[in-house]
Amino acid sequence: MTPMKPSREPQPPFPPPGESPAEGNPGSGGGRPADPWGVKRAENLISSLTGVLSARVVVTPLGEISEIHVLTQNDMQAKQVVRNIESALMAQLGIKIDHRKVSVAQTADVRPIEALQNEAVASRAKQRVVVFKGLEVRPSERAQRVLVRVKLAFGERESEAEEQATDTTRNRVEAAARAAAICLDELLPDNSIALEGAQLVEAFDRKFVMVAVHGLGGREAQLLTGTCEIRESVERAAVLAVLDATNRWADARR
Repeated sequence: MTPMKPSREPQPPFPPPGESPAEGNPGSGGGRPADPWGVKRAENLISSLTGVLSARVVVTPLGEISEIHVLTQNDMQAKQVVRNIESALMAQLGIKIDHRKVSVAQTADVRPIEALQNEAVASRAKQRVVVFKGLEVRPSERAQRVLVRVKLAFGERESEAEEQATDTTRNRVEAAARAAAICLDELLPDNSIALEGAQLVEAFDRKFVMVAVHGLGGREAQLLTGTCEIRESVERAAVLAVLDATNRWADARR
């Protein structure tokens, strides 16, 4: 009887489960690896190539590569990207692929999400109605009194206002808030701004300044409130609380 020849099944391009210690869990004694076909290794390798932004490798149940999808910058030629992928997989992992299985998509502008967020914040900051430009607190010529000077800007216009107050925390808060309201009233001539009051409040184991401001635009009068946590000084928090109360209201009336 002629002995049967052992069948030769096609070998997957990636090591099957249990044959790649590098892919298994340490100390597992050769247990099933988290990534049995080494897909992540291939994706990480492709993503490290010049101009490649992201990569996804699709394999069959036998571990054979069926598709490779990559996203690249628009200054990379698709054919060159495919050749780079073929060379990298062969040199690093010993895998030969059919170039027709590689799909290349290109994008004109891809930046890290942090950069996009920073740009959005900066763009929004430029659109703010009023910008806090400066604060000065100094002793007055009169004993037990201080002068609080606030400087705000609206576009290319700037306004300064100075208020004098008794040197107590509560009075310094009110003076800073009142000076900020005066600046706003000058910077927004089509609207009227007046401080109703300012006070210190405690909540959630923190201290805040809370202000109430009357806003009059046309025939509409509205009581606006704003808060700011005290971090640097009570005067600074008072100014920022006034801006918190009025910026959206003033923005709607530009």
